[in-house]
Amino acid sequence: MEGVVTIVQESRFQLTDDDGVGHLFILGYLCGTETGQLPTLQRHQSRVRVSYKPAPNLIGNVASSIEVAV
Repeated sequence: MEGVVTIVQESRFQLTDDDGVGHLFILGYLCGTETGQLPTLQRHQSRVRVSYKPAPNLIGNVASSIEVAV
């Protein structure tokens, strides 16, 4: 999924897609992105590509990788 990082709180973030829909994510244990990198992505309104899996028993998804989209 691609979109812009719009909200960050600790290891959670919201990605807003091109249709304006917000998607909630939690950083996965083995995700290459660290919690401290998320605020920078938000501040720069970075467009990213997220690979993910649905989170069991939660409203959201677990991000397995985050790449800055070019």
